[in-house]
Amino acid sequence: MYKVLISGATRGIGRALAIRFAEEGCAVAFCGKDQARVDGFQTLLRQDYGIDAHGFVADMGNKEDVQAFALLAVQRLGGLDILVNNAGIFLPGAVGEEADGVFETLMAVNVAGAYHLTRAVMPELRKSQRAHIFNICSTASIMPYVNGGSYCISKFALLGMSKVLRAETLGSRIAVTAVLPGATLTDSWSGTELPETRFMQAEDVAAAIWSAWAINTHSVVEELLVRPRAGDI
Repeated sequence: MYKVLISGATRGIGRALAIRFAEEGCAVAFCGKDQARVDGFQTLLRQDYGIDAHGFVADMGNKEDVQAFALLAVQRLGGLDILVNNAGIFLPGAVGEEADGVFETLMAVNVAGAYHLTRAVMPELRKSQRAHIFNICSTASIMPYVNGGSYCISKFALLGMSKVLRAETLGSRIAVTAVLPGATLTDSWSGTELPETRFMQAEDVAAAIWSAWAINTHSVVEELLVRPRAGDI
């Protein structure tokens, strides 16, 4: 039974991924910011999938929260094989116009959170015979777009961190994959007038990530780029 830790898993891609790993019989630890959502999802994973599931409340923009989450999650799981740095937020705005503090907030959650979580669990990953780090980046990691200012900067940085981790883990048992999803129907698109068919489903991204994990014994998918069939929005 493989042991999985996912940040930001009470909704969207993180939730779909936790369910996919649960369907495969993995133990899952995860975090979210809302206690009720965390408790509800923990119950669902345990009752519907019969797995060892542990949910925690954590602010991924807070270093102390991240480190405490990592410590407790690894203790409850009894080790770790797969880390998914999924937690992230989007705040619109152009670099020259967005509100003061937007840059710091986005970098804290989207980059520093992943950085500190990875550092905290790296000793456990090194013990695993089949370790894997997935960083949920974005097409915004490779394609800047208007009104995406600091968000694009943070996602470019997360892709850069993925490349650094891949270089640092060459020759080890740790695989590193940067996941670059395009427009996915999650809460980030709440209120859109575009049809549901124009988006990817979170389950599609989860399936692609599972496939990348499934082949990692001798190979590694370094970058996983997934876009809607009709292209970017």
